[in-house]
Amino acid sequence: MAKVGKVYLVGAGPGDPGLLTLKGRQCLAEADLVLYDGLVNPLILRHSHANAERTARVSEGGQRRINQEEINQRLIEAALAGKTVVRLKGGDPFIFGRGSEEAAAVAAHGIPYEVVPGITAATAASEYAGISLTHRDMASAVAFVTGHEDPTKSESALQYGELAKFPGTLVFYMGLHRLPQITAALIEHGLAPTTPVAVISRGSTALQKTVTSTAERIAEAVADAHLKPPSLIIIGDCVSQRESINWFETLPLGGVSIGITRPEGHADNAIQRAFELGAHPVLMPTIEIHPVANTSHIDAAIDSLGNYDWIVFTSVNGIDAFLGRIWERGLDVRVLGNIQLAAIGPATAEHLQQFSLRADLVPDTYRAEALAEALKPHVSGKRVLWPKANRGRDILPNELTAAGAEFNEVVVYEHQDVESFPGEAMSLLKSGELNWIGLSSPSIARNVAHLLKDLDLASVKIAAISPVTEEAAVAAGLHVDAVATEHTWDGIFDVIVQHQQA
Repeated sequence: MAKVGKVYLVGAGPGDPGLLTLKGRQCLAEADLVLYDGLVNPLILRHSHANAERTARVSEGGQRRINQEEINQRLIEAALAGKTVVRLKGGDPFIFGRGSEEAAAVAAHGIPYEVVPGITAATAASEYAGISLTHRDMASAVAFVTGHEDPTKSESALQYGELAKFPGTLVFYMGLHRLPQITAALIEHGLAPTTPVAVISRGSTALQKTVTSTAERIAEAVADAHLKPPSLIIIGDCVSQRESINWFETLPLGGVSIGITRPEGHADNAIQRAFELGAHPVLMPTIEIHPVANTSHIDAAIDSLGNYDWIVFTSVNGIDAFLGRIWERGLDVRVLGNIQLAAIGPATAEHLQQFSLRADLVPDTYRAEALAEALKPHVSGKRVLWPKANRGRDILPNELTAAGAEFNEVVVYEHQDVESFPGEAMSLLKSGELNWIGLSSPSIARNVAHLLKDLDLASVKIAAISPVTEEAAVAAGLHVDAVATEHTWDGIFDVIVQHQQA
């Protein structure tokens, strides 16, 4: 019989993928299968290499509704087949999350399981909105209340008379559609009509939006603002703190969605920068990075390293592929001897440090033209090796050969164009909700133009990493709104901030 696997019920937090716990990330790294809720930010799945299946108890976007019994059965079947299963749930598994029902289901079949708590929406959304649910002068207690009870109940279990008199803060989960009834019932049972109320939509994400008013007027204010679920309703004097400590919604790119066109697996730094600025990063990889099928030419270059004076690295992928192959062959960086190293920019130079190597030359401007100019005084009569992708510009070989170098190229990894963008990117593009697209190379610019040729891009602004990328984008039919001064992804974000604040 197959060995029984294990189920981890993991809280993913309410939206910001940075709120995932360390233990939750560890479980994802070990998983064979991930079943994730519709409210889970898909960016969290970057921490897992397992098959991921989305479960939704509400029909949306053409996806089939999956009931709780089906979810339970999927957990049981996978674990009995010997798999390590992560059930990834929005917020915390047990707070209005039905995690306890799933735990009971797997326990009934003798399946080992663990519960990994997550940051629940009440604490995250309120704090991201500048509201402390407890305060020594305003509220010494807080109550979590469901705004969406089991529809099979014959009558409500909520005692609005007691809730109206509660000496603290009331937090209603999943109550947006019943907001008028909730506030009316509380006022009817004695809550002061002027009690401060906040409704937070899409809490802790860049799309977070908060509406505040009084209990008697909040329903109208929320309707006028067209708030969308998921949402949280906060009732009590603590709401007034928002006026002085609202930090998240004031970040430079709050509410701005930005298309990240870097390859999947190479966008982490750009994603992190987007979150730091309050933006919503949208993955839009235009190319895939693949290893070469035949490494004999790489091995030949490694075997002849003693003949070279310089190695030029123009990407972290080139570093990983070339130095990684050295390691795979049972060698290490000692084979480089006295070879000098050039890097196209600080990110590439920093990546070399992971191999305990320092770049001898980094140009002031991070582009091939500047790298060629910086190298020219050093390469006459010298042999130069360039570990590169299967395609790219010819600036380096042309310029350095003309400067007297013996220039050799070795393809160490391959670019392959993607056929379409992920679903979220296409959905935001079609709805006009994608604000910016960042272009970080001429080939990416051309691929974006090709993939979006049939869409109306009037509502989307485009930022290019350099004038060379801008030129390629314009030639491909795109309108470029901003060009980075520093030719890095940080430079792209900087110029977007400048335009947003102009």
